[in-house]
Amino acid sequence: MDFEFLWPVSTAVVAHNQLLSAQTIGNRIGIHTEQGGLPDLEQVKLAIVGVDEIRNSVVLGTEASPDLSEIRMQLYRLYGGNWSNRMVDLGDISAGNTVEDTYFAVKTLVEYLIKKDIVPIVVGGSQDITYATYRAFDQLEQMVNLVSVDSRFDFGASGELISSESYMSRIIVEQPNNLFNFCNLGYQTYFNAQEEIDLMDKLFFDAYRLGELADDITLVEPVFRDADVVSLDMTSVRGADLGSAPGTCPNGFDGREICAIARYAGISDKVSVFGIYENRNTLPNAQLTAQILWYFIEGYNFRKKDYPFSGTGNYEKYIVPMDEDMELCFYKSDVSGRWWIEVPILGVPNNKLKRHTLLPCTQKDYLDACNEIIPERWWKACKKTSVG
Repeated sequence: MDFEFLWPVSTAVVAHNQLLSAQTIGNRIGIHTEQGGLPDLEQVKLAIVGVDEIRNSVVLGTEASPDLSEIRMQLYRLYGGNWSNRMVDLGDISAGNTVEDTYFAVKTLVEYLIKKDIVPIVVGGSQDITYATYRAFDQLEQMVNLVSVDSRFDFGASGELISSESYMSRIIVEQPNNLFNFCNLGYQTYFNAQEEIDLMDKLFFDAYRLGELADDITLVEPVFRDADVVSLDMTSVRGADLGSAPGTCPNGFDGREICAIARYAGISDKVSVFGIYENRNTLPNAQLTAQILWYFIEGYNFRKKDYPFSGTGNYEKYIVPMDEDMELCFYKSDVSGRWWIEVPILGVPNNKLKRHTLLPCTQKDYLDACNEIIPERWWKACKKTSVG
C-alpha cells in the first residue's frame, strides 16, 4: 500500500507511548511512524485513521478541530481485553487543497481496506466525511445500510451545499445510488423540521428518538446487525460529558450509553466502516472517544458470525401464520440466540438486494407476530424491496 496522503502519528505520541506498559493498546498495535513507515497489513482486521478536515463543519474554530494526538494518547494508555485480532493505526489524512480532495483520499483508503477485509475506524473530521466512506462502496456492487448516531437527520435545507448537517441529502440524491436503508439513532425532535421527519417516513427509513433508546438501549442491537456503515456524531452525547464544548447541548446520550452503542456496532458481523465525527477539542471528549473506540474494538473481537445461511452456525426456523394466506418466517441462531425475520423480495429480482432478504429482529418481534402484530421494520423493508 502506498498512500502518500497518510501522515504518520506524531512523534510526541510515539514518545509518550514508549513510556506505557507493554499490556496497553499502544504497545499492542502497529503504528505508522515517521521512522518505521506504514505497518504491515498482513492479517490485520482493524485499522484506525484520523481525518483532519472540518471545513464543512457548522461549528468553526479551534474548539471544533479534533485533537487527534490527544485522542490517541488516551486510547494508547488503555488496556486491551482478551483480543485476538490484529490492529494498526495508519496515521492521519490531512485536509486536502479542497474538501473534495479529502473526500477522495478517505474514499480511496476506505475502499482499499474493505477489499482487504479490514474494518476502517475513522476518527475526527466533520460528519460529512460519512459521505466519503459511503462512496467507498461504489465499486463493491452492493447496497449499503447506513446508521447514524445523531440528534439530527442531517438532510439540510433544499439546495444547501454539503455540510456536517446536510450530507444525507447528497447521499440520497446522488448517483450511483447505493443506499438501501438509513437509520437514525437518538434524534431529538426539536432539532428536526417536520418536513424531515415526514421524509424519513416517506422513504421508509428508520428513526429512534433519544428518549426511546434511553429507556432501552438494547433496541439498537438488531439495527447494527444489518448495518454496513456507522456514523457517530459526538455531539449526540450530552454536553456535560464532552466538557461543555461549543456545538454541544444539554440533552444526549451519556457516556455509558454511547459506549454500549459502540459495542453493539462492533459486535455486528456486517459493520464494515465505523466513524466517530464532530469531536471537540477538550480532554473529556478525547477520553470518551478513546473509550468508545475501546468498546467498538471489544465488540469486534466477540463477533459471533452467526448470520443464517452463512454456513458458520446453526439456526432454528419458526413459521408464524398470519391473515390472508400470509406467513412470517423467523430464524433463531443456536450460537447467539439472536433472531432474524425473512423479507420477501417482490417484483423483478435485483442481485444487489439479495443480502437483505433476512432482517435482524428480536424475540419480542416473534412473540408479537404470534399475536398478529407485524413488526414495523418488516413492513418498511418490504416496501423498499418491492421493485415490481
